[in-house]
This record gives sequence, structure tokens and C-alpha cells, in this order.
Amino acid sequence: MLTKRARIWIAIVSAIVAVAIVLSVWGIVMVRRSFPQTDGSLTLLGLDAQVEVLRDTMGVPHIYATTEHDLFMAQGFVHAQDRFWQMDFWRHIGSGRLSEMFGNSQLETDMFLRTMGWERVARQEWELATDADRAVLEAYAEGVNAYLAMRQGSALSLEYAVLGLLTPDYTPEPWTPIHTISWAKVMAWDLGSNMSTELMIARLIKTLGTEQVGELIPSYPPDAPQIIPAEGQMPVITQDMELESPAVGMDLSSLEARIAALDNLLGEGAEGLGSNNWVISGERTASGSPILANDPHLGIQMPAIWYEIGLHCLPVNESCRFDVAGFSFAGSPGVIIGHNAHIAWGLTNVGPDVQDLYIEKINPDNPLQYEVNGEWVDMTVIEDEILVAGEDPVPITIRYTRHGPILSDVDDDMAALDETTDLDIPEQFAVSLKWTALEPSRVISSIVRINLADDFRSFRDALKDFAVPSQNFVYADTEGNIGYQMPGWIPIRSNSLGLVPVPGWVDDYEWTGYIPFEQLPFSYNPSNGYIVTANNAVVGSEYPYLITTMWDYGFRARRIVVMIEAQDTLSLQDMITIQGDNHHPMGPILVPILAQLSFNDPELTEMAEFLEDWDYQADMDSAQAALFNTFWRNLVVSTFMDELEASDTPEGSRAFLIIGQLLGDPENTWWDDVQTAGVETRDDMLRTAFSAAVAEIQDTLGSRSAGWRWGDLHGATFRNETLGECGIAPIEAIFNRGPFPTSGGASIINATGWHETEGYEVVSVPSLRMIVDLADLGNSLGITTTGESGHAYHPHYIDMADLWRLIQYHAMPWTREQVEMLTKDVLILTP
Repeated sequence: MLTKRARIWIAIVSAIVAVAIVLSVWGIVMVRRSFPQTDGSLTLLGLDAQVEVLRDTMGVPHIYATTEHDLFMAQGFVHAQDRFWQMDFWRHIGSGRLSEMFGNSQLETDMFLRTMGWERVARQEWELATDADRAVLEAYAEGVNAYLAMRQGSALSLEYAVLGLLTPDYTPEPWTPIHTISWAKVMAWDLGSNMSTELMIARLIKTLGTEQVGELIPSYPPDAPQIIPAEGQMPVITQDMELESPAVGMDLSSLEARIAALDNLLGEGAEGLGSNNWVISGERTASGSPILANDPHLGIQMPAIWYEIGLHCLPVNESCRFDVAGFSFAGSPGVIIGHNAHIAWGLTNVGPDVQDLYIEKINPDNPLQYEVNGEWVDMTVIEDEILVAGEDPVPITIRYTRHGPILSDVDDDMAALDETTDLDIPEQFAVSLKWTALEPSRVISSIVRINLADDFRSFRDALKDFAVPSQNFVYADTEGNIGYQMPGWIPIRSNSLGLVPVPGWVDDYEWTGYIPFEQLPFSYNPSNGYIVTANNAVVGSEYPYLITTMWDYGFRARRIVVMIEAQDTLSLQDMITIQGDNHHPMGPILVPILAQLSFNDPELTEMAEFLEDWDYQADMDSAQAALFNTFWRNLVVSTFMDELEASDTPEGSRAFLIIGQLLGDPENTWWDDVQTAGVETRDDMLRTAFSAAVAEIQDTLGSRSAGWRWGDLHGATFRNETLGECGIAPIEAIFNRGPFPTSGGASIINATGWHETEGYEVVSVPSLRMIVDLADLGNSLGITTTGESGHAYHPHYIDMADLWRLIQYHAMPWTREQVEMLTKDVLILTP
């Protein structure tokens, strides 16, 4: 017979178990509430006719519709099914309304976003849109709103259950075309913002001087690859242009902090965030048809930034023209990267200099006036207010000059201008931004027309409206042609390199127009049989216009070219091998130098010899890669961070180039540690960094090299963009996934970037990988980082991560028969 004490304990345990079961059941119900219906049938008011949504085993939908309206309405519906929280968050960034969701913690970010005015520009673009473009955007919005009419709160996404604790009154508003257009501005910022570099250069000029800053911003190497070689196909242009830039030293730390906060919100990656793509002519492939490959590099995030989809008119005819598959943005209609029945395309970031900061003279008697050529001119003034969850609205006054919005006035947090400058800087001044993305354009129209293009001529014609962000587009078609086009609004400057803030009160530094599209770089069926772009220089110094002075320095591009040239005939498997290549370009340079150094500690000598057996591949299972990258991080830190802050320290390809150059100058002052009494040389710094690296890796991964793995240091953690970094561990655990051991590194083809100054965690990734076989489109391959679903615990929330990190793919079916062979769920949408 049980004692009274035993019975009490049994009762307590039983109660705990019962509560745990109830909570578990509640949790399962709560989590699954948001899972969308992907099988059976649903009624969608507004459809013209029945629509089929076929999803494969990875959750990738292929939509079949008889009208274009229904096709894009269904795309909006499907995007909302899987990714509405992401869409909702993104549109609040685009409109500067994060405080409505997350309270006053986002007020400063909203003020910065409202000042730039992305939503205002989006409204101007809507007014410029053609009837055809409006029809696409309105149909897409109609589909999103059809889903919102079916679900609200946690039934939309689990994040809304958590948000309800913070902002109980928040309810998502209907989707509008303005939300789609404003997201394009967010991506333009993410891919086309050089303002932070401009501010960094201006600040460092104050402390280091122009000569030392010049060493930190080296010129593009003359032997590095160009996308369009000097002998390539280019328009013949003659123009004399004397480029000079005033060495203005400024400290605008407050503005830099606002930019950094926005970049972090968007998932900023490692320095030199870029991408790879290339296209191979059929003359060099086993099939005799072109192969196109693409892997854009973006900040790591959860869910994936891309959403794979197929959009098929059934049948394809003049009234329903679309038949396209590839990768889209949730929140936008169409396919951004992919192929149709005739052509395939991929893109990488050009990184042109399309932003300039202007120092504006402000009237000391009237802060709403600024000087232009000796006269005071009225600013354009906009009075706005920011709604803040749980608080009163916050008014904001936005001022525009002829250049653009004033982003920052001089205040107590900002240092004065460098006294050594020869410019007549006013006592009362402000800084304004001129940026191509703040002028209305028709990028959405361009995307729609790319989806419809059927040859290189129509493809280029569609790209005429791709104003921002400027991209390297590679092209291939089923007729065997390959090509390249750089589109975009690239400013022609009258007297500036665009590297530092310039005087805005005179016309000396004004833009005089944009490079005409017909004179932008392009190539068609080049004689070498391939085109490679990896954010490297598009053209050389013979090109008469300035695109940028700050290309990626070409390490990835060089390696891709080497791997292509190494094969007489290339196959899809060769494309996979190239996309997964982990060759570290600094390995062959530094390892031999280390081997020649003498160390006082025999263990260090042994470790240097250990590196000599390395194949220079930064594989996740490699012990040598773990040691070398630990050494590389310590070398960067010890070389630069005695004089520079972490945010100013070179990373990625820039660090590769600078240190590569410094290695040939053993007495260079950068080798000296200014914090010590002595004067260090190259070999001193190499020994110091290597000794620190061996100590660090032994402390982190153990004393025996047999237990070292690069992937154990270099992990990829996919964090929810909002609640994944809220600081509350149980909530973060619901939405985040990882770390996943990962190969690669910054400025490696498998570009899993990391911050040398902070550690080894992956911060930027190949956000998708795609290989299109123009011999058989159904033989194409693709993968994104996480999965199609944005719903935590959904089967397709994280099911692609292992495939992605192991350089594996899933099939991208094309024909209806191929799609049906892989179909798992069929959803019928009826009017």
C-alpha cells in the first residue's frame, strides 16, 4: 500500500505530465494552424477559371492557369500561403513602418526609411505604370488578399501569435501594388548601396590621411579578369573625362550607425557581398547546347530570400503568354532568375557607384533654405508622422534639396570637417543623398518582359527598364546563343569619382546624365565560348565612363575561369563541381611563406608543416582549412586592428588583395603594431598571428589536429529576420535552425562569407544555386538555402539546408509530364 507521501508525489508527477501533454497538444495545434492547405480544392473569389497548383516533394509549386490574371492571382495566393510573415515584414521595411509592428525600438530606423522615401518613389512609379503592368500587380495583390480574407492572426503564421504579446492590436492590412514596388527599393539598397563606404573613406581621411586610405582601397589588379575583355564586343565611344575628387575628411558617425542598423535588419553579409554566374556555349559542352549557372550571394536569413515557382499558361497563346520557372521574391509577381521555353538568365550584382553624398550649405537664418550657385533656394518639405504601436504618433519633417533627401544634419555627435581640407566648408551644413533608386523607374515592368523574352534582342529590350539595382545578366537560349548585358542607370559625373562627400552648393560635382543603354557593356556569342561574372570588373580602363572604382577584386572570377579552361568539354556535373569549389586563394600564397619561417616553438614548426599537406580546399571536414582560416583571421586582426575599428577592417577579396600586396613589402608600416614599443615587420606579424591561431584552435577544437574540422567553426545558422534575434532564447529556438557545418568562405566560389574580425560564423551565403541545361530544360537543377515554407516546423521549413550545404540539388521539372511525375499535392482553385 502506497504511503501518503508517495501518493502526493504521484499526483504531482501526474499533474506535470498532464500539463506537459496539454501544452504539447496546444503547441502542435498552434504550430499547425498556419500550415496552408496544399491539397484538395479552395474557392477563390475573383478567378476567371479553375487554376491548378501542383507541388512536388520539396513543396515547390507549379501553377497552371488559362488567363494571365489567374496566373498572377494564384502566385500571390501561393506566396501568401507559404511566406506571408516575410512579405509583411518586408513591406514594412519598404514603407518605413516597422514601428507599427514592433514598437519604438524601430522608430529611428523608420525615421531613416521615411526620410529616404522609398514608398513615395513607389507611388510615383505606380503612376508611371502601363495598364499591362498594373494588371499584373493588381492580380497579384488580389491573390494575396484572397488568402488574407481566409486567415488572420496565428492562422497566417506562428510569428503573429508571438507578435500579439508585443503588439496585440496589430492586424495585417490588405496588400497593394505599392508594397510590391517598394520592396524593389529595399533590394536596390541591399545590392546598390555604396554610401557606407563613402562615409568610411571620408572618416578615415581625417585619421589616416589620403595615402594610407588609398592603401586600404586598392585599385583593381590589371591582371584580374574582366567580364568584357578589352578586345571584346563593345560600342566604340570617345570621350575625354578628367576625374578628380576632393579629399574631404568628415566624421558622420551618426549617419553611419543608421545605415549599419538598416543593413543588419536586411541581413547584411560579409564585405563584398556578391554572386557568381556564368554561361557556356554549346561549343564547349558535352550536349552541344549552352549551360547557364547562377548562385547569388546574400545575407543569411530564415526563411530563404528566394521562393522557387513555375508559372504556366495552359495553353500558351497571345492572351496568356507566360511559361516560366525559376526563383521569385515573395511579394513580387513573376520570376527573377530562371528560364522560359526559349531562354534562360541569371544575374549577379554589378555594384556600380550610384549614390553620392552632397554637403549642403544651409541658410543660417532659414533652415529650410540651401545655397545653389550663390543663391538661397527653398527646400521641398514634407510633414509626415510615424505610427508607433502602443504610443502616440511621432511627427517627422523631411527636407529635400535638388540632390535628394537630407539624411543628417550636423549635431553634437558629429565631428567637424577636417581642418586640412582646402574646401570652403560652411558653418551650417547638412548632408543629402543623390541615388538612382530615388527616381521613379519601371523595374517591375522589366521583370515581366524578361519572363516573356524569346531571343537576345527582346531580352535586351526588356533590360532597358531595369534601372536599379544594376546587375550582370548572363543569357542563353535554346538556339545555342549565349550573351551578357549590364543594364542600369549609371550616372555620368562631371568632376568626381564618387568616393567621398562633395560640395553641393555649386554645379562642379553634378551628374550630367546616365550612360546610354546602347553604350552599356554587352557581349553576344564571344569567341572564347563562355562568359563569367563574379562582381569583378565589367570593363577595363579603356571604357570611357566610370561605373565604379570599387569592384570585387576578381578572386572568384579567376578561379571560375581557370576551372572552365581546364576542361575541353563541360557537363552539368562540371557545373556542380565549380559551384561547390572551396579553393582558398590565399592558401597557395601564405602556406609557402609560413613554411620558410623559423619558429622558436617546435610545435609551431610542426603545424606549419601540417599545412603543407593541404589541398587549399576549405572543406567542412578539413583540419588544415580550420587551422588556416584561424590563422587568416588572426593575421587580419593583428595587421589592421591596432589602427582600425572592426567595421573599417578589410575583409574578403579586399583583404586578400591588400595582404597579398603587403607580403611583397616586408617593412611596410601596416605590419607594425603601433600598440607596442618595437617596430614589427612582416615575418614578426606572421609568427604572431600563427602562434595565436594554433593556441586558439587548440583551445576551441582540442589539442589534437585529428579532431579539427573547419565546419565546426564555420557554421550556418538560419535566423528568423525578426523574432530570431529577439534575445529570448525559447522564442529564438522556435524559429531559428542551425548551426549547420559548412564548407567555403568569403571570396571563394562557394561563398559562405564570414567576418574576419568577429569569428567564423556564416553571415552570407549562396542564396540559391541554379544550373539550366538548354539541351533539356527538364534536366535543370536548383536549390535554395532552407525550404519553400516560412512556417516553423513545417516539413518544408528546413528540408533544403542539408542539400544546400552539401552542394546537392533537386530537379527543376519543366514539362507538365515532368512536373506530374514529381507531384505530391494538387490544389484546385475554383472561382
